[in-house]
Amino acid sequence: MSVAALNRDTAFQARSLFRSLLRTSSQFSNYNFREYARRKTRDMFREHQNETQERRIQELMQEGLQSLRQLKRQTIISQFYQLDKLVVEGQETGKETGGQGGIVRQKDTGYVSPNLA
Repeated sequence: MSVAALNRDTAFQARSLFRSLLRTSSQFSNYNFREYARRKTRDMFREHQNETQERRIQELMQEGLQSLRQLKRQTIISQFYQLDKLVVEGQETGKETGGQGGIVRQKDTGYVSPNLA
């Protein structure tokens, strides 16, 4: 196998790992964890994008695979502790009343007594 083919394979594996990390990080239920994982993934890949030593590239790939396993485990755990979405996430809450630009009714998250219902 030529050096160029080896570099192509390594580049393909790195892009594949990058996409997998981003895809997995988008599965966090918590906005802050989700954005942190995306930002950290992008920053780490940008930091090492000009790496040329094959040994160092393989070490970084192994670290990336380890991070991917950890992210998968953490995303599964985060599904057990889901909270309401934040305002910055752009979720529609409640039903819109009135016409265009009407008031949006927020859903009630408090406890409703059966006597009051």
